[in-house]
Amino acid sequence: MPPALAIGRVTLAPDAPRLVAAGGEAELDALAAAGDADLVELRADLFADPQPATLPAHLDRLRAAGRPVILTVRAAAEGGKALAEERRRALYAAGLPHADALDLEIASTALAAELVPRARAAGVAVILSAHATEETPPAAALLALVDRARELGADVTKLAAHARTLEDLRTLLSVTLAARARGLVTLALGPLGPLSRLVLPAAGSLLTYGHVGRPTAAGQLPLGELRTLFQRLFSPRPD
Repeated sequence: MPPALAIGRVTLAPDAPRLVAAGGEAELDALAAAGDADLVELRADLFADPQPATLPAHLDRLRAAGRPVILTVRAAAEGGKALAEERRRALYAAGLPHADALDLEIASTALAAELVPRARAAGVAVILSAHATEETPPAAALLALVDRARELGADVTKLAAHARTLEDLRTLLSVTLAARARGLVTLALGPLGPLSRLVLPAAGSLLTYGHVGRPTAAGQLPLGELRTLFQRLFSPRPD
């Protein structure tokens, strides 16, 4: 039997969705105090001037609060702040020993080729993600991204797509149901984002993200509101 999928001490399973508190520099205090979250995501690209030398201390502070930490330095092409690729690489390299998971883009193939083996050797989980910020691609294209992420060594594949219509949300739902056993996170951006934060976890998406200050993506709900809804809709799960 393959080992259970986990980020730090938090196990991940399609029938037990987990909540992630997401934020950047302005939300550091709120992330450290995010008791409603199972995990936290630190978006280093949202810092005013992210520095590899100071990033480890921020990650250590968040981990000391008791929740596993996902480090993300999102590429500008997929919704992040513009940073030189060398800066992104240096931030990931500096943060890797101090994080429980890295999230980087499937499209960042050179960076993934460098970081995935290092993360694997360090026991750090890898989330490979794709963000379609203008539309929802067809289901076949999204499932091909799941295949590609697995080829690159992902533990978890994350797919986010801009959903304008219920048909778009239906596409994301069908992909989630088809690939839920393969370690998948799905999210809708835009008008149907809030609804997706409940519908897709119910279908098997492993994680959903809430904000603790300013949203880090279109369609995010406040973390506390999400926790209330999760407690009503999803069964309690052991840690």
